[in-house]
Amino acid sequence: MSRPVRIANCSGFYGDRLAAAREMVEGGPIDVLTGDYLAELTMLILWKARRKDPSAGYAKTFLGQLEEVLGTCLDRGIRIVSNAGGLNPPGLAAEIAALAGRLGLHPKIACVDGDDLVDRLGELQAAGHDLAHLDTGRKLAEAGVTPVTANAYLGGWGIAQALAADADVVVTGRVTDASLVVGPAAWWHGWAPTDFDAIAGAMAAGHVIECGPQATGGNYAFFEEITDRRYPGFPIAEVEADGSSVITKHDDTGGLVSVGTVTAQLLYEIAEPAYAGPDAVAHFDTVRLDQAGPDRVRISGTRGSPPSDRLKVALNHDGGYRNTMTLVLTGTRIEEKAAWAEQQLFELLGGKEQFAEVDVTLLRFDHPDAPANAEATAHLRVTVKDPDRAKVGRRFSNTTMELALGGYPGFHTTTPPSAESGFGVYWPALVPAAEVRHRVTLPDGTRRVIPHAPSGPAPTPPPSAAAETRVPGGPTRRVPLGEVAGARSGDKGGNANVGFWTRTDEEYGWLRHYLDEARFRALLPEAAALEIRRFELPNLRAVNFVVVGLLGAGVAASVRPDPQAKGLGEYLRSRVVDVPDEICRSDRSRS
Repeated sequence: MSRPVRIANCSGFYGDRLAAAREMVEGGPIDVLTGDYLAELTMLILWKARRKDPSAGYAKTFLGQLEEVLGTCLDRGIRIVSNAGGLNPPGLAAEIAALAGRLGLHPKIACVDGDDLVDRLGELQAAGHDLAHLDTGRKLAEAGVTPVTANAYLGGWGIAQALAADADVVVTGRVTDASLVVGPAAWWHGWAPTDFDAIAGAMAAGHVIECGPQATGGNYAFFEEITDRRYPGFPIAEVEADGSSVITKHDDTGGLVSVGTVTAQLLYEIAEPAYAGPDAVAHFDTVRLDQAGPDRVRISGTRGSPPSDRLKVALNHDGGYRNTMTLVLTGTRIEEKAAWAEQQLFELLGGKEQFAEVDVTLLRFDHPDAPANAEATAHLRVTVKDPDRAKVGRRFSNTTMELALGGYPGFHTTTPPSAESGFGVYWPALVPAAEVRHRVTLPDGTRRVIPHAPSGPAPTPPPSAAAETRVPGGPTRRVPLGEVAGARSGDKGGNANVGFWTRTDEEYGWLRHYLDEARFRALLPEAAALEIRRFELPNLRAVNFVVVGLLGAGVAASVRPDPQAKGLGEYLRSRVVDVPDEICRSDRSRS
């Protein structure tokens, strides 16, 4: 099959647009329909569902989408590949078979599993694998916790074998997001496990389309460039035999596919440019992007190298219970009112020390002499956590209401008293790949163990081309950073990443020179005491920052108002900096 394989995405997360599967199947020709449903938080959600119903543990919305498109896909020869299996791929495969029977259809179904290690953690630790936290280095045994989920990130070769066995539908557990593209592309083009450049190219394409319409104009910093404001069409990757690809979308759909929208998604939730996966390491600083036509962006030049001999494992453990109440402060002397409220509340509760963790944050939205009441308010956000649900339940939230008539003037809250809720804690670790059995169950019931990709030493980073960029100088003006740079931000466990990019070489010459670690830290005061890692990607005119620990123990445990750092990039773009007049042309679109 020498032509490119057209791989369409219909889901970026569990809860994404339900109509997307039908729209992708009916909107134009495709060869493979994929859907990404899993994230670190999703595994915890699926565990809670399975605790209530042992037959659950998969993304149930996928079944509803499948009901709408399965018949059409079989008629047109469209293969379906999804990680909706979550914690129970065989259970989802059985449900698909039952659904097909009710529809009078007969698809060939395969499933990929072997990622679930939760029942083997004791065995692994006894064998000397300490499952140390990737950011803190703390060994799992030292934490005194019992994980409820533990899933290794598998590659795409189980998917490829299932498709080679003529599977119409392939459901998986925790494969990497990019594996949903790598597997079909490897099957289609007949790649070998050592075709690292081709695999890396597919990884780049998979990373771009994994989050659905974020690649086609969604969450895009320079949104004034998007003239079609309809909901964006979901993305398609046309992957070629050498791993190069074109990112596009169906005709007559909303949004935009541009070098900028693809750049933004390439920078989403990454760390160093050497993007590690179980099948290869894709060097994102070798990626080249070109506008190949309206809503068509070509990705080429991606270099790959052998993967590590270890696999990442996402663990989650029960963190206990939490509760939050938000007190509204109005008018003048906000800080005095906040201090008084905090003092009174914890005196009534018997002291902060009785809770395992307390976070009190004053959020300032108020303006002097505000023209409206709401614009004169600030929020005091109080969160308590503890293994004992009674401590942080209604006892806590009801007590806040005791300040209503005996506290600071103007007291009120954003919500009535609330009950406690459980939360989980994310723990990333590594295990030897040899300890994980990557399995595929083929449509005829045959089970195969998939060999892991041949590993190699950590690659030497290629020399940076950034030294050749000219640094604009001359007079400057004070403008928001977003005047020059776009940004895309997100979470990787407890860390946040922010990738900045520019649209011209001159802007990038200024950005990479100006935005060093010290200036980034000054723009983000809450990161003052945290480790910051900085990486340059000259081919993308981009600089990426990782803020270690900004999100605490991950999204489920974070007390930040923006626990996944989705708005962090836009906040930093709003910060005012000194930009040379030379790159602040008057005809530039304001952002």
